[in-house]
Amino acid sequence: MKLLIRVFFLSVLLGIISVSGQKTSDDSLSIILRKATKEIYNNPDNATKIGKDLLRKEKDPLNLIRIYMLLSTAETAKRNFDESLQYIYKARELAKKTNDPKVLTTVLITAAAQFQQMDLLSKSIETLDEVDKYLAELPDDLSLKYFEIGRSTLLRGIIYKSQSNPEIALQEFLIAIQNFEKVPEQKTTYYNQSITYYNIGYSYLYINQLDKAQQALQKSIDFARLTAAKSLEAYALKGMSEVSKQKHQSQDALDFLIQAEALSKNIGDLTLNEGIYKEMGDTYLAMGNQNLYQVYSKKHFETRLKREQNELSSINHALDIHNVESQKKSEDMITRYHIFILATLLSGAFIFGLFFYFVLKIRKRNQRYHEEIKKLLSS
Repeated sequence: MKLLIRVFFLSVLLGIISVSGQKTSDDSLSIILRKATKEIYNNPDNATKIGKDLLRKEKDPLNLIRIYMLLSTAETAKRNFDESLQYIYKARELAKKTNDPKVLTTVLITAAAQFQQMDLLSKSIETLDEVDKYLAELPDDLSLKYFEIGRSTLLRGIIYKSQSNPEIALQEFLIAIQNFEKVPEQKTTYYNQSITYYNIGYSYLYINQLDKAQQALQKSIDFARLTAAKSLEAYALKGMSEVSKQKHQSQDALDFLIQAEALSKNIGDLTLNEGIYKEMGDTYLAMGNQNLYQVYSKKHFETRLKREQNELSSINHALDIHNVESQKKSEDMITRYHIFILATLLSGAFIFGLFFYFVLKIRKRNQRYHEEIKKLLSS
């Protein structure tokens, strides 16, 4: 269950939006990126194609960050975490060079979302803690600050929920909603609100408050429809089917799943498809339809296998990158240690030289005094 509801690719998408909010003279690029962004939840392959075409001709670092984040989000929507992770690392390296807290905040939250998706929760939390430092640098009258606080809080809530702490998660989700509502450009938060209400719905489902779960999931559907985000709507419909199942309303549960399956076609989200196939198989079994149970059980198994293979490849790549970063940090520490030792030796040599100089100077002076005294005595 936990695996099937780890939904946070929306926040990656909104990373693109917040970076693209930076001032740029290239209006045509912004238009193309907006078009590609809309494609992510309905045709991520097309979004990837647009991003790669842009990448071949773009040189500006800020624009490259935007394109890398688009590509990362599109690959995440397809659950191709390996490629997605590579793009986000490229964006992160460029962001560090800008030294801009707004850009760094956006990119790092997106990276934290990636780690959460891959169950690297400690790495995700570590990245979010780094984000807090940059958020503190943003002025309180900047709407982007509330937008990013909302994204960060949403992600922390998802982590708590995955650790079976739905009550704590609910507190984080409600704080996220409050911050999203402070953003003047409300359209940019519809995706976020959809995913937040989805997670609120599941949190209520975990603590068996079915009516509240249903209300939250309906809000998730409403926000998803405002942006025509098919995969977000499909996720929320899958959640509604689970509420119906808890109420022992098998036909209603099946109807929601059929709608979700229709919306999820051609999106390529393996986690979404896996969840739908599993629930459809279980529902058909409960209704006594053995044939369709076998069909969807097979689909579920094949989709899960493919998804696990993709995630294993991504985790191996993430570990490789982590090892490289750790080695680099270790080398930096060794270099600083050697510099410290060298500085200590040079300082010691300088002090010793200075001490030796004064000793010689005093000895010469004493010798001169001694000779003068001898002359005085002899006279």
